[in-house]
Amino acid sequence: MQGDEITEEPFTEKIDAGQKRKVFVAGATGSTGKRIVDQLLARGFAVKAGVRDLEKAKPAFFGDNPSLQIVKADVTEGPDKLAEVIGDDLEAVVCATGFRPGWDLLAPWKVDNFGTVNLVEACRKRGINRFILISSILVNGAAMGQILNPAYIFLNVCGLTLIAKLQAERHIRKSGINYTIIRPGGLLNDPPSGNIVMESEDTLYQGSISRDQVAEVAVEALIHPESSYKVVEIIAQSDAPKRPFEELFASIKKR
Repeated sequence: MQGDEITEEPFTEKIDAGQKRKVFVAGATGSTGKRIVDQLLARGFAVKAGVRDLEKAKPAFFGDNPSLQIVKADVTEGPDKLAEVIGDDLEAVVCATGFRPGWDLLAPWKVDNFGTVNLVEACRKRGINRFILISSILVNGAAMGQILNPAYIFLNVCGLTLIAKLQAERHIRKSGINYTIIRPGGLLNDPPSGNIVMESEDTLYQGSISRDQVAEVAVEALIHPESSYKVVEIIAQSDAPKRPFEELFASIKKR
C-alpha cells in the first residue's frame, strides 16, 4: 500500500524520565525480543510488549516495572486488531517476530511476511513513523549469487523463510515509514565475544552475532537518526575495532 510519508521526529539520546518514549515490541518473549525489551527498559524507554499468550509471557518478565506493559498481540490477526492494541501513545515499533518450526509450511509467510506487513499497516493507521525490523542476512541471497550457500538453502527449506522476509522488507521500504532493517548473521544465545561489524545490504553472506548485540543495535537505531531509512547487516568479529554506533550507522549509505 502507498501513502504519504509522515514527518520524521527522530529519537534523542536523553530521555526525560517524566515523559518516557514508548516503544511497542512485537515478539517480546522471543529470544531476541526479550533482550530488546530488557535493553529498552534499561535505557529509560517505556515498553508495550506484544505477546501471543499473556499467561505464558508473565514468567518471562520479572518484577513489577511501571515502564512495562504486556499486551496480547498476534501479528497474523490483521492490521485493524493490531492498531487497536498498539494504541496512539507510541513513537516506534520494533518487530522481532519469527515463526515457530512445525508442520505448517505456510508459517513463515503468515508470520515473517504477512505478519510484518500487518504490523506496518497498523503503524500507518496509528500515524507511527518509526519501524525497526529484525530480519536476516542472505534474505536476498539469490541476487547475491549465494543460491547454493548452505545457509541460504537451509533457511529456505521450511516454507521459503528468507524469501518471505525479503518480501516484507520490500513492503516496509515502500510504505513511507522511517525504517531501519537489521539483518543479523547467525544468532547466538551466548554473550558477545567480539565487536559489531556493520555493512550495507547484500554484503554479508556468513558470520554470527550474539542476540544481545542484535538487541543493542535495535535500541541504538531508535536513538541515532543516522540509522533512518537504512538496511544494515551485522555480525561480530573478535578482531574488529569497537566503533561508536553513530559512526557505524553513518557509514551505511541509503539506497
